Amino acid sequence: MTTVGAITKDTAKTERRSWLSLTIALAVSGLLSASIARAAEPEAPAKAEAPAVASSADDIVAFINEQIRQSWKDNEITPSPVADDYEWLRRVYLDIVGHIPSGDEVEAFVADKDKLKRSKVIDRLLDDPAYTRNWTTIWTNLSIGQQTPRRVSRDGMQKFYREAFGRNRPWKDVVHDILTAEGHFEENGAVNFILAQMQDQDDGVQLTAKATRLFLATQVQCTQCHNHPFNEWKQDQFWQYNSFFRQVGKRDHRKPDPKTGRPIDDFSEVVWRDFSGPVYFEKRSGLMQVAFPIYNGHEIDPGPETERRKELANLITAGDKPQLALATVNRIWGHFFSYAFTRPVDDMGPHNPASHPAILDRLAEEFVKSGYDMKQLMRWIANSEPYQLTSKATKKNESDNPAAGETPQFAHMYVKPMTAEQLFDSLIVATNAQKTGRSGWEASEKQRQDWLQQFVRTFGTDENEESNSFDGSIPQALMMMNGQLVQDAVSVKSGSHLGEILAGKGNEVQKIQQLYLTSLGRLPSRAELSGFQKLAKGNRDPVALYQDFFWALLNSNEFIFNH
Repeated sequence: MTTVGAITKDTAKTERRSWLSLTIALAVSGLLSASIARAAEPEAPAKAEAPAVASSADDIVAFINEQIRQSWKDNEITPSPVADDYEWLRRVYLDIVGHIPSGDEVEAFVADKDKLKRSKVIDRLLDDPAYTRNWTTIWTNLSIGQQTPRRVSRDGMQKFYREAFGRNRPWKDVVHDILTAEGHFEENGAVNFILAQMQDQDDGVQLTAKATRLFLATQVQCTQCHNHPFNEWKQDQFWQYNSFFRQVGKRDHRKPDPKTGRPIDDFSEVVWRDFSGPVYFEKRSGLMQVAFPIYNGHEIDPGPETERRKELANLITAGDKPQLALATVNRIWGHFFSYAFTRPVDDMGPHNPASHPAILDRLAEEFVKSGYDMKQLMRWIANSEPYQLTSKATKKNESDNPAAGETPQFAHMYVKPMTAEQLFDSLIVATNAQKTGRSGWEASEKQRQDWLQQFVRTFGTDENEESNSFDGSIPQALMMMNGQLVQDAVSVKSGSHLGEILAGKGNEVQKIQQLYLTSLGRLPSRAELSGFQKLAKGNRDPVALYQDFFWALLNSNEFIFNH
């Protein structure tokens, strides 16, 4: 984490920022915040039309749209207008490939008159190498955390997911490999999910809780010690799940340090552990109970020859609408819309009914029929009508506010903070900052990792849950305002984006338009242009003015949030 001393040093280096910087920042932030907070009530809201898609997906997208429209009607809600091309393109880039589009990509998309251009962009992004990188990062963080646990190989976990998303492997096969993994933590990267959950114990308790939450959206961890007070989960059900993981063993290998001769960590591996029969657990009354490997009423042979994890991996994908499919659809929908059909996303069941059960069930069934095709699932969601809507709420859908505890109706897009990875990569795209900062892959990757660690917060729960989104904390805000990456971004060194704009052709208005396109993915409004021109009048240092203005754009709410 950034130290107080480091923050003070960075702040001191930027003392040159005059009252003008803060004036611009406040002015721009105010204009931008207002622009995404609420739209003026349209006289006749445009009817959102989902883009045409391939015939194989037509019925599925139409079903989503019909169900959502019926929900709006039942709740007397009018949807917001369709997002304009600027807003939609920025959103779909962030959601699929993890960074904003370049200014050139924005201009090309807006100029394109093809009625199918949104569907075509979705298809192109799903085939972009950045898709693989983005979803590798997402699932690596979900599997082992943003901070790599001891004796866990992040490189190994990333390699496994990179291959899975790069080849678009069936998701059930990916999960099967993770749950049944054995071997060296880099030779078989899938084992790192298990190793990350086996830090301090080897009875599979943490592994049970994490696997059921991540892959089945089932929270059984509370029933480890007692029956759940609010749902049907009983204590013995936790241990029934746990009995599937009792054949997992971990072996840590050490080697002598060549400098000191002392033993240090070398590598870890997951190995088979001989286990048969039931698991014994103690009830609060003190009575000892037994639990056999049972999943949703299906009991398997508890003998020593049974490979329990393989049996579990098969059971969770059995049937037309298996729990793995439901959990995956719920999570991916939540990724694109900020809110899933249930809250939290990893707690599904009769005690926590889905907001739109028909959509959840249909998508789960179609996901299975598609062969657990992740790209196809994302394609259906991104082509749906609610995904086309603006994030600007109107008076006729203000009640659609999940942040206030209301059930999501998806009548407008919900604003969400960027993750640290999205923010870093978007800054690189917006500014070409990598050309003016440290050179070389190692230096660039170190800068990226140092940046990411500033955002990670561990909540101290039983599972060491983390968050790495921008939440506006003081250290994060100071890093954004004064950090080296942003300082490189607003420099006018040779090769910098800002330097190229100032040295290039175009008048004052055209230069400001370029800054808006590359940072916010849209053109400035008349009010924003007028505000800049007022500040520019009589300013004796136009370069500093542009630097301060670009700095303000990069630190604005509109840049930091995905909407």
